[in-house]
Amino acid sequence: MDLQRVLSLVRKACDDYEMINEGDKIAIGISGGKDSLTLLYALSHLRRFYPKHFEVVAVTVDLGFNNLDLSKIKELCESLNVTYHIEKTDIYDVVFNVRKESNPCSLCAKMRKGALNDAMKKIGCNKIAYAHHKDDVIDTMLLSLIYEGRFHTFSPVTYLDRTDLTVIRPLIYMNESDVLGFVNKYDVPVVKSPCPVDKKTKREFVKEIVKDINKETPGVRNRMFAAIKDSNIKGWNNSGESI
Repeated sequence: MDLQRVLSLVRKACDDYEMINEGDKIAIGISGGKDSLTLLYALSHLRRFYPKHFEVVAVTVDLGFNNLDLSKIKELCESLNVTYHIEKTDIYDVVFNVRKESNPCSLCAKMRKGALNDAMKKIGCNKIAYAHHKDDVIDTMLLSLIYEGRFHTFSPVTYLDRTDLTVIRPLIYMNESDVLGFVNKYDVPVVKSPCPVDKKTKREFVKEIVKDINKETPGVRNRMFAAIKDSNIKGWNNSGESI
């Protein structure tokens, strides 16, 4: 997928759900993975012609693995004229050594989001862009259905009233395959996650289920997404969800 097509899908998502307002300063959470770097490319280019003027800042929460090389991401941010902020933490030590969590993902995610929100407030951002794509929307819905017994997923726009921050998800119209195509076409410098439980989660289990079903019955993934858009889940009727 080329950049023009990525920008078209991202702009449609931003317009449909009013993700961007005049004067926004948007932090992009950069993990180093393919999704967040695609979002970095998209928003850094979109700001050049979008009718509402906004700034973007890239933010990485360093979990403290001590083997994460961010030099290529720094170079990419410089080439895109995006300020890059690295928030140092000891999350890895707390989760794996102090707490010795048997299921570390939940605590890690909670601490990482807290550190990211703190970093955003320090640098004066009012919004944060997460790189969740269409497959993430569907996978989250199935996780909720299977493990919680409810039809639910995250919203395109979510206002966090405790922190006075707004989360936006501009990649929701992109398939994961679109993202893969983009990073391969443009040789995006993806950084492999050093996390010892990477790719061993319930989300990966559900992802494989959806992949198998879609292989047997082509179009299932798109029908699931359409069902979410037409549902009564908060935020999918073009209004943000407050939590």
